[in-house]
Amino acid sequence: MVEARLTAPGAPFAVSEGVYASGPRTLREFVEVVWGYGDQVFLVSEDTRTTYREFFDEACGLARRLVGEYGLRPGDRAVVAMRNRPEWQVAFWAAQLAGLVAVPLNAWWTEDEFAYALGDCTPGVLLVDGERAGRVRAWADRNGVPGIVFPDGPEDVHGQRLGSGIVFPDGPEDVHGQRPGSGPADGFVTYVPDTDPFLGPPVVDVLPEHDATIIYTSGTTGRPKGAVATQLAQAGAAMNPRYFAAAAALARGDVPGTGPAPVSLTTFPFFHVAAFTSFYGVMAAGGTLVTMRKWDAGRALELIREHRVTHYAGVPTTALQLLDLARSTGDGLDSLTLLSTGGAAAPPGIVDGITAGYGERLEPRNGYGLTETSGGVLSNVGAEYRAHPGSVGRPSPTTEVRIDRPDAEGVGELWLRGQALVRGYWGNEEATRAAFGEDGWFRTGDLARVDAEGRVSIVDRLTDMVIRGGENVYCVEVEGVLHQHPDVVDAAVLGVPHPLLGEEVAAVVRLRPGAAAGTEELRAHVGARLAAFKVPAHVLVREEELPRNPTGKILKRELRGELFSRG
Repeated sequence: MVEARLTAPGAPFAVSEGVYASGPRTLREFVEVVWGYGDQVFLVSEDTRTTYREFFDEACGLARRLVGEYGLRPGDRAVVAMRNRPEWQVAFWAAQLAGLVAVPLNAWWTEDEFAYALGDCTPGVLLVDGERAGRVRAWADRNGVPGIVFPDGPEDVHGQRLGSGIVFPDGPEDVHGQRPGSGPADGFVTYVPDTDPFLGPPVVDVLPEHDATIIYTSGTTGRPKGAVATQLAQAGAAMNPRYFAAAAALARGDVPGTGPAPVSLTTFPFFHVAAFTSFYGVMAAGGTLVTMRKWDAGRALELIREHRVTHYAGVPTTALQLLDLARSTGDGLDSLTLLSTGGAAAPPGIVDGITAGYGERLEPRNGYGLTETSGGVLSNVGAEYRAHPGSVGRPSPTTEVRIDRPDAEGVGELWLRGQALVRGYWGNEEATRAAFGEDGWFRTGDLARVDAEGRVSIVDRLTDMVIRGGENVYCVEVEGVLHQHPDVVDAAVLGVPHPLLGEEVAAVVRLRPGAAAGTEELRAHVGARLAAFKVPAHVLVREEELPRNPTGKILKRELRGELFSRG
């Protein structure tokens, strides 16, 4: 088998005591190697190109500043909150080079959502773009936490145009508004790159057991939970896409590691673990990461042509839009060799559409991963995917799969264990105990089955969650906000099918007698408190009580049928 050739003793992906034997043990080890790619282009944005050496020198400069000027030490948290832009990568990897715990936050969050996560992880510094600065500044001022702002175009840290009245300190204070030797003052300063090529990263001890990241996900309480991955876990996550790429190469008769480096248009938001799987794979191969500030299918086609993109990675929604536009405009996607989807279940027909339009030249890929698995830990690609389009594939060598209490058809809850799994939830022992068994198994909340050859198929979800275009929307969170409206006496939120997004959010609401709140008022109420992707696209107001079972749980299946019957 392909797997045996890659995982045998002495092979590149051999496993010892549950971890990759020859892989890195920390993300600092992983990223230090990419300096060797030198003048190869790593990051491409709308108006800049950054080589690996330039990226690494800049990340080292910021890391030195975080340790020296800001006095941060291993274990301290550094929040990263930006749109997809090259500086996101600089900020994230600077935190790793400094031995800090990087906390990538959802760039679409509102001020209140940011405030909750910031209060939970208590960062020592905020690394944000100009737009996010406005949403986190009040919290930072209240808590005395400094921030470094990466300006958006010609705008400065305060969202003001340069030259519009910004005061630059002089006298005994430096460019950051600090007195020499005084350490960083509370407040926000504009990022100034330090690209000295001779100094390298700061001298700090980064150990495999140290925490590397906190990535926020939501749970049944509706409050975000910070999933904590150690350095060893993230190092395993960085190896997984390398393994899957090597296995795919062998399966199609190629030699792994040969051929040109990938050029990837990665459209996942960088704070999402699906993006980690993508950029880890690109960096390991010395490839190029092409970024988009905002998704636009037409612009994506232009970027693919302009940069000869070979790999596309995004949620199924954007992939379908890309394929539809390419077909309607006659674009042959000539440079593209791989189309990978993640973040949400891929529509069953996407593989047939790729094959019908592009034959076997364009290789399809999907898989399975969660925030708690630090990204993709199962993969289904190429001929395997075409033959088994309903499967999410087989696990990586360091991932164990178990079906808990399977029924007569072999369906039960999917449990996972392995190197890339997080160690638990930040400051939330109760949630950690609920999700992880004593022997390290993680309860995914997904119903699945495994066939005789080890392929996993996801059947349904146990958790009450809507996946809208790759973004998780936890129903209880939206329900809680609806209940805050003075006219609402009861509310239920659920997912309904959508041809492109997979699912979209719907709400059924019961108002107090005599209340007159309408659909748009309720949607605006949610939109003022939660990110836009969580706002219900459909709101049904009903006079009757919501149906419940004897234990008081709302019967959402009945409500879903009612939504369909009313169109």
